[in-house]
Amino acid sequence: MNLMRQKTEIIKILIIIFSLSFSFSANAQNVEEIIKGRKAMFSENYQNAKRISILLKSKKIEEAKPLMKKISENYKKLLDYFPENTKEGFKTEALPSIWENKNEFNDLMQKASDDMIKLTKAIETADDLRAVQKELMWGNCTACHSRFRAPH
Repeated sequence: MNLMRQKTEIIKILIIIFSLSFSFSANAQNVEEIIKGRKAMFSENYQNAKRISILLKSKKIEEAKPLMKKISENYKKLLDYFPENTKEGFKTEALPSIWENKNEFNDLMQKASDDMIKLTKAIETADDLRAVQKELMWGNCTACHSRFRAPH
């Protein structure tokens, strides 16, 4: 009978170990997905911003507007892509200052989103498209990179 209890306890311990290792693995996978997801959104924003610059230089304002809206949407989504457990790993370039100054970072993401919507309207009447782009689009990129992203 004592041997049976020992086997039962060993089985319980093995189940616990398996459950913990599965949980850890799932959490690590989730962290990887989050970090890769935010990197992909930032990359998409950058590619779209470059495309916007080309379109505006060619005076193709209406073609640029959907890209501006997409960038705005991505900035809003990015607010959810910096949970505490994603500070490191998977080649993240995010600096600890994001989590140390979370409200400031979130405010910047929201401002960048809002500014992209402002840009869709400002380009209609702007005399200098480069200047308005610099202020409402590239200025936010620079502000974030200088404070919250590791140099690369």
